[in-house]
Amino acid sequence: MASGNFAFNNPAFQEERPGLTPPPAASQAGAQTGYATATHQATDAAVNAQLEGAFAAPPAGSVNTGRMTVEDTVAKTLGLFAVLLVTAVVGWVWTMAPVTAANPVPTIVPWIVGMLGGFVLAMVISFTSRKKVRPALIFAYAAFEGLFVGGISAYFELLWPGIVIQAAIATFAVVGVVLALFASGKVRASARANKIFLVAILGYMVFGLVNLVLMWTGVTQGTFGLYSQSISIMGIEIPLGLIIGVLVVLLASYSLVQDFDMIQRGVRNGAPRELGWLGGFGIMVTVVWLYIEILRIIAIVRGNN
Repeated sequence: MASGNFAFNNPAFQEERPGLTPPPAASQAGAQTGYATATHQATDAAVNAQLEGAFAAPPAGSVNTGRMTVEDTVAKTLGLFAVLLVTAVVGWVWTMAPVTAANPVPTIVPWIVGMLGGFVLAMVISFTSRKKVRPALIFAYAAFEGLFVGGISAYFELLWPGIVIQAAIATFAVVGVVLALFASGKVRASARANKIFLVAILGYMVFGLVNLVLMWTGVTQGTFGLYSQSISIMGIEIPLGLIIGVLVVLLASYSLVQDFDMIQRGVRNGAPRELGWLGGFGIMVTVVWLYIEILRIIAIVRGNN
């Protein structure tokens, strides 16, 4: 495993130093996407807080025979993503099952089931793992998350053909760049940046909740509410969602840096091996959040076109 993960083998990780467009449903899609984004933000913040406390603790005692390693954490993370991909296929097929020429409307049941189930499990995992890490719950979360990702991806693909592959490529590109920068030592988490990140993420969560309320009450128009509104910059109409989306992608990218930093410090401090599950869980939460944000950005741009 170690030889196949060149980025994680970088000494930086081991360093010892400190269209078909059903209009009503499309609007609902925008609201549910906003809720999902807020969910991932809250979950990721909780996970980072949990890992911060666990990895900052003194190294495990001699009674603990297993130690956290980069290779083992990578294996756990890949296992979680494998489960997510399998259930994503299930969610995709389930979503598209009722679609026919006479009835071009997909079902959002897997989307909702995955989102709610994932949210409940994420909260349980985030706030109980300090006492005991339960891999079964994390795998269950990955399964529900897969249903959500598969469902929302199929729905968006029906509205904007080709959008899923575009969002997936963009997500892989962002993750790859962040990983390369971190592995090279050019990007690191810091106390100052963490404070700025916390303020920014709280502000974005408030914005997202306000947007949801405005959408549900019918105050705003458009598939994504405030995100769909345009502002004029030097005579050019630019969707607000595009501007905000770019900033949020930067936030999600820094969240990945935090995840990598937690894993690095866990390995350096000799954290128990089981905490590798939390490292994989945190990366999965962040990557899904990043994918959803990119999916929305592309949908807004293509919708305006």
